[in-house]
Amino acid sequence: MALDDLKSALPDYAKDLKLNLGSVIGNSDLPQQQLWGTVLACAIASRSPRVLTELEPEAKANLTPEAYSAAKSAAAIMAMNNVFYRTRHLLSDPEYGTLRAGLRMNVIGNPGVEKVDFELWSLAVSAINGCGQCLDSHEQVLRKAGVDRDTIQEAFKIAAVVQAVGTTLDAEAALAANG
Repeated sequence: MALDDLKSALPDYAKDLKLNLGSVIGNSDLPQQQLWGTVLACAIASRSPRVLTELEPEAKANLTPEAYSAAKSAAAIMAMNNVFYRTRHLLSDPEYGTLRAGLRMNVIGNPGVEKVDFELWSLAVSAINGCGQCLDSHEQVLRKAGVDRDTIQEAFKIAAVVQAVGTTLDAEAALAANG
């Protein structure tokens, strides 16, 4: 199982990550589609080849082809949106917020899966990419759809752990290559 491979690859100093990885994926209360879509979108957003290579096959096995594609779409569209909206927010000139974005985002309106699932995946990717405006937007849509805070927090817990695992494994690989 890829999850066990990732856990065993983590160094001893990252014992908490091993425990958290097993917990957020192995013991999640999320439905399988929400869980594995979140895992896949976060693995892509983590930019860690090792994490993506290990988690993608299991995600693909647990998702319908439509959900698999939608989770990848969430990672792709949020990679663009998070940079754009975070930058607009961080600029001191508020006039940028009045300008038309002019970016294609059709997948958000028609993701091919339940809107709540896509929004959850988008929120998790936004957590990794650090876009407060996107986090607020997706959280509000989810809350209006009746999603509770525990479920929303579960998505960004997955994001936090997947990102941390990727960072740690990539750092260890870089250190080993230099060592």
